[in-house]
Amino acid sequence: MITYRFYKSGDEKQIVSLWNKSLRKDPIHPIRFRNLVLLDANFDPKGLRIAVDEDKLVGCVYAVRRKLPMFGTDIEPENGWIPFFFIDPGYRNQGIGSRLMKEAIKFLKDQGRIHIFFSSYAPNYLLPGMDEETYPEAYEFLKNEGFEKLYSPVAMDRNLVGYEAPADVHDLKNKRRLEGYTFSTCEDKDLYEVIQFANEVFNPDWGRAIREGILQGLPIDRILVAREEGKLVGFCMYGGYEGIPERFGPFGVNPNQQGKGLGKILLHECLTKMRSEGLHGAWFLWTGEKSSAGYLYQKTGFEITRKFHVMKKTL
Repeated sequence: MITYRFYKSGDEKQIVSLWNKSLRKDPIHPIRFRNLVLLDANFDPKGLRIAVDEDKLVGCVYAVRRKLPMFGTDIEPENGWIPFFFIDPGYRNQGIGSRLMKEAIKFLKDQGRIHIFFSSYAPNYLLPGMDEETYPEAYEFLKNEGFEKLYSPVAMDRNLVGYEAPADVHDLKNKRRLEGYTFSTCEDKDLYEVIQFANEVFNPDWGRAIREGILQGLPIDRILVAREEGKLVGFCMYGGYEGIPERFGPFGVNPNQQGKGLGKILLHECLTKMRSEGLHGAWFLWTGEKSSAGYLYQKTGFEITRKFHVMKKTL
């Protein structure tokens, strides 16, 4: 007989085991699960819904809402997230997933949430959204549960073996220098400005990635900054997420500076630096395929490796 409840201490071993049995192309290490879920400041055991057949865990759906703001005082009171779900392959098509999803969404609804997203939860998202190609049944499940596709970010990778910055990038960099631009590695004096720039011009998750990355040992020289007459206009970094050196980003140039090739310069400076450390590749999980950044990445030799759908259900 299947019983339903929320997480209790000791479940994590079976959760990780079932995760790795169910999501074979996206396995998770127990330490990573602990860091991204159990140690998340927003974690609430009542949002981690599980199904059990006697003592065997057979299904899991995780719901989370903000208890602490990402930036300022905004806890996004109308928003909730479903970062992951999975059902034991031997127990699928029995209504277990639907029951768990309803319980997870009720948890969010009881907290006043109206908009439920899969799975663009920051700071600890594991994937940007649903990979339809890898998990077609899960994608259909979400649609049947009332989730609709919002947009489809892509993940990209670039092999750095044999990488060399093109000559035109060096020429462009020299030209911009003559116009008053500077490009340098980050120092302590830059940190406050870079974090505020990331928070206010782009996304609070970016500022968080910089701050927490450095606190967790990120070498500060893995952050590159661009300035015009001393004013910060862009930054680029790697190794900021989960301490993975090959993970590129975040990366942004002030929109009012676009068209000058500053992003191109920063990107190649960053890739050159990554290669100088002996890294064999660069990758990231999230950009718009048709965005200006997406086009820049593809021109620089990045290739699309996965496509995701960010999905939303409105209660």
